[in-house]
Amino acid sequence: MQIFNKNIALREFLATVTTNNSTIGFVPTMGALHDGHLALMKQSLQENDFTVVSIFVNPTQFNNPEDLAKYPRTLEADVEKMRILNDKIIVFAPTVDDIYEGKTTAQSFDYDGLEHQMEGQFRPGHFDGVGTIVKRLFEIATPTKAYFGEKDFQQLQIVKKLVAKYEIPVTIVGCPIYREASGLAMSSRNERLTPTERKEAAIIYAILKEAKSKFQTQDAEIVEDWVKNEFKKHPLFELEYFVIADESTLLPITFKEKSKNYRAFIAVFVNNIRLIDTITLN
Repeated sequence: MQIFNKNIALREFLATVTTNNSTIGFVPTMGALHDGHLALMKQSLQENDFTVVSIFVNPTQFNNPEDLAKYPRTLEADVEKMRILNDKIIVFAPTVDDIYEGKTTAQSFDYDGLEHQMEGQFRPGHFDGVGTIVKRLFEIATPTKAYFGEKDFQQLQIVKKLVAKYEIPVTIVGCPIYREASGLAMSSRNERLTPTERKEAAIIYAILKEAKSKFQTQDAEIVEDWVKNEFKKHPLFELEYFVIADESTLLPITFKEKSKNYRAFIAVFVNNIRLIDTITLN
């Protein structure tokens, strides 16, 4: 398995093994890999000649220093999981200096308003950090296709907007959410939950599924109020937001239109550990 810590070394290697007709699949991660990440890699391996996986905890997308400090870093275990999956995966695990060259700051991006909704409201500057690192990684790995999970659906839409506005020659592939047996969306942050918290957190997806059912016959405002009241019954959880929005614009729903696709977005704190999830409502 090839592992690179410097972007120059990765670029030189790719230049020697690829041709003009080669396809490169790219899976950007922050490590602490789980089955959801591995599913993205499997799809990339099936669809491309080469697969590059980055493992980099990007400091510029964290607006909470404590969250950055506590984010799990498990590089050795991550590499072993990838080795078992396919030892031909190319791993890029750079340092902050290698990526940011001494200037650990984010660029400013305009995503035509997508950045102001949900996560953008509660994590100022987050999507500037996301755009900065994704654009940089695309420049380094020069992928044909890049794979992102739909759990971070807002991020997926923003990356698509980034690629369109900057005319980056890569196809963005959104992949289904992977869930634990309980229904809890797989996330690296789940590792920070206690066994009891992890079990109880299944309520997030259960409430989302019930909200989807209610949305078929009830107004969005009624569904949103119901969700807020449900979480009040569970003192372990602190609901940060629950929003029903248009999938394409991410704007909160005003009234239902048959021609539009709607999606519910949720962010919940469990003992200061922040979990997000989403479900399509159509």
